[in-house]
Amino acid sequence: MNNELINWLLEGPEWLQYKVKADLLSLSENNDELILCKDKILKDNIISGLIKELNEWPGAPLKNHKDSTHPIHKLSFLVDIGLNIKDTGIETIAEKIILHKSSEGLFQSLIFIPEHFGGSGEGKWSWMLCDAPLLVYALVKFGLGGHSDIKNAVRYLASLVSDNGWRCIVSPELKFRGPGKKEDPCPYATLIMLKLLAQYEDLKNSTECKICTECVLKLWENSREMHPYMFYMGTDFKKLKAPLLWYDVLHVLDILTLFPWLKEDKRLREMLEIVSSKADNEGKYTPESIYTKLNGWEFSQKKEPSRWITFLVYRILNRLKA
Repeated sequence: MNNELINWLLEGPEWLQYKVKADLLSLSENNDELILCKDKILKDNIISGLIKELNEWPGAPLKNHKDSTHPIHKLSFLVDIGLNIKDTGIETIAEKIILHKSSEGLFQSLIFIPEHFGGSGEGKWSWMLCDAPLLVYALVKFGLGGHSDIKNAVRYLASLVSDNGWRCIVSPELKFRGPGKKEDPCPYATLIMLKLLAQYEDLKNSTECKICTECVLKLWENSREMHPYMFYMGTDFKKLKAPLLWYDVLHVLDILTLFPWLKEDKRLREMLEIVSSKADNEGKYTPESIYTKLNGWEFSQKKEPSRWITFLVYRILNRLKA
């Protein structure tokens, strides 16, 4: 990555500058430049607004796991830009998440399931395998991964793996399952479980991760025939999109490249070639699909290159070079 591109990225907002310096330029967390950058992030009206909103956790009930404006995805974004338990307002968010714990030791979301799908028709504290891993992941990234309650939650989630990935599993009191065969893996649950387990060095090379990276890569290899739970890896999947909250090529690559032993896998390389081919003459990347509810963010337009998406692509490429 040339200096011109780096300088262009560093013209972006403070939160993006922080990630460029930390992830692409490898500055340590204690570097004075990063400390100053973090201070400016916390004073940014948009970021401080998100923190304030999440201090009212849980917010509105979760009705659609793909809703880009739901607090669980705003939480993930704060994690993605590098905020942690030391930063103003984050400890309060973590405390409120930990407050609601199931009998299995998982942290719950306020979930709404309509009566015609077997729900109560109102918000209920519970968990699904398409939200619980995200809450645990956030707590780990905030710096709480060593706490016994967090480690117990990780162990329980890991124990739910099957021989073909993580399936559509929900809290026992929920009479609900997604639109697919019971024995099929849920691609999204499998993806975010890999994202979680990759945060622990002793789990990164585990049997669970071997099984489930293979699950995702096999779905890519057989994308014409295999679409469990209506998750496709077709045209829409291949479009560049941010933030990383659902099942698309950038999110998949961002997670699979956390596992060094996949570096030379030809299926991963095929996905990477598709993404790399989308660069313009200056090596920048433009969004091809957007979350319309996130209007105003620099990655929520399709007319010009996005610094955030460009950063994500080069972070993926850097991991494969390491």
